[in-house]
Amino acid sequence: MYYFLVVVSIIAADQLSKQWVLNSFQLYEAREIIPGFFNLVYVTNTGAAFSMLAGVDAPWRHYFFLTIGIIAVIGLTVGYFIYRKENPWHLPAFALVAGGAAGNLIDRVRHGAVVDFLDFHVAGYHWPAFNVADSAICVGAGVFILISILESKKQTKRNIT
Repeated sequence: MYYFLVVVSIIAADQLSKQWVLNSFQLYEAREIIPGFFNLVYVTNTGAAFSMLAGVDAPWRHYFFLTIGIIAVIGLTVGYFIYRKENPWHLPAFALVAGGAAGNLIDRVRHGAVVDFLDFHVAGYHWPAFNVADSAICVGAGVFILISILESKKQTKRNIT
């Protein structure tokens, strides 16, 4: 139940924040929030993370990303059921990534592209705009990697002693 609660919470936060942006901004509009560091913007991304493949003008691109999103959500959910007894610490990571993937998948179905609005920049370096779903995916992946490293070190320690 915990898994689905986290997934639904991520989807809700993502979709509500994107709806606020759609209602409050014109496409490509930017509002400076913290000068020299953070803006709210309204941009769309037809590609993958960091706009990879966004410039590819092919009819298959949209369906490719829809398929990848569906496979990711299903794969993560299956992974959750496989790992839940083996290592419960991976479960939040699976849920965060699945919720983020589902949030962006909903955008692709509804809008044909993902709505991005969080825009950070420091010392002339501009990070690509992203959203709540992207944040959940990155945090979930980071948590998964961290837990895997800690588990690996723990297993190595057990094997040595």
